Amino acid sequence: MSRDALQDPDLHRRRRQRLLDELGDGLLLLPTAAETLRNGDVHHEFRPGSDFQYLTGFPEPEAILAAWRTAKGRHRAILFVRPRDPAREIWDGKRHGLIGAKKAFGVDEAREFGAFWRDLPELLAAHDRLFHRLGAYANFDRRLLDCCKGVAFRHRRRQPPQHPTITDPGPAIAGQRARKDAQELAGLRAAAAATAAGHVAAMREATPGMHEYEVQAVLEAEFRRHGSPRNGYPSIVASGANACVLHYHENDRLMRRGDLLLIDAGAEVGGLTADVTRTFPISGRFSPAQAAVYRAVLRAQLAGIRACKVGATWDAAHRTCIRWLTKGLVELGVLHGRIDALIAKGAFRPWYMHGTTHWLGRDVHDVGAYEDARGRAERLRAGEVLTVEPGLYFGRRDRKVPAELRGIGVRIEDDILITAAGPEVLTAAVPKSVREVEAACQSASPF
Repeated sequence: MSRDALQDPDLHRRRRQRLLDELGDGLLLLPTAAETLRNGDVHHEFRPGSDFQYLTGFPEPEAILAAWRTAKGRHRAILFVRPRDPAREIWDGKRHGLIGAKKAFGVDEAREFGAFWRDLPELLAAHDRLFHRLGAYANFDRRLLDCCKGVAFRHRRRQPPQHPTITDPGPAIAGQRARKDAQELAGLRAAAAATAAGHVAAMREATPGMHEYEVQAVLEAEFRRHGSPRNGYPSIVASGANACVLHYHENDRLMRRGDLLLIDAGAEVGGLTADVTRTFPISGRFSPAQAAVYRAVLRAQLAGIRACKVGATWDAAHRTCIRWLTKGLVELGVLHGRIDALIAKGAFRPWYMHGTTHWLGRDVHDVGAYEDARGRAERLRAGEVLTVEPGLYFGRRDRKVPAELRGIGVRIEDDILITAAGPEVLTAAVPKSVREVEAACQSASPF
């Protein structure tokens, strides 16, 4: 069975009930992600849609959730799934089928996936409102609207509405997912532990003469050893000046003595992902210039983490990091002038051009609002998780910076749980101080 399955009927029923109580009366329709071809007859690896996974725990493709509130605190849920098929299961593995879906995933009824479009008119007829996010699955939307049109045509003498009032449930689901429950926090901690193991292994094994992809193999093998079926996102393994390419993905350069290696990679466990960046010297020690840049970024990151408090705006860490990075640029001889004036005119932007934080959870850039309806920054709440990831990037041909800084790129990123007692660094097990990083790089492999 898929490691994406989470068989906790009570948990998923509670999540659905909470959502439906917020949405009110109406029919919720939620399809999962579809299988897609990579090339020829080879499929991309399937992963359930994050919202669908959150509300059902069901791991298979070709599945749809239909649910509605029957009374306050009560609801009914139907899961449309693929039936058991011994012939296909020889090729693709065992399916849960109708009996397994009902038994393991907390729904009231399971029906065959192929019956959904036959049963949909009856489901729609019983509800004046439809909770569905248009635009996520174009083929589903087209068939849904055709179904609504057919129902309206059959009852045209009564002139009913062409379709129920359609409300996007996405914001309500996002609001619920933004504050992690106990199961999600356990998943995030497991993802953080797997990610820490991978980053430490990479620090230990990386040496001059290796290719970036060889370090990637070491990193991701450790993720798998710790129970991660996949990465939360493609690993960035960027040595030398490649670290100045924010979403570098080739991972094929031959690493040389004196290089820094920036790794931005996170393991996914139980449908939740970590997101960690570390920058370290593959020769075991930072050069003086590398250490100076690293300490400037680390100082900013630690200050940004301290700013992640209940009630603070979500961008408090970003504003804090900008201040400390600007101060660091002055100390490095890149900028000159008063800190406030430099910040006001965005003088830091050529060397720090991205944001510092984003929500984290089932998606590496997780759901959740950053602004309210008036455009004001949202305030942090206990149970939310976000990243703090400042960096400085000096291109190899950047004549505006001292020669010793050219080609240096440093980013440091951790995952932060907001709690009433202050920020908790979920990824604290990954070495971060100059001394810790150098010690990890110089440690002997146990193999």
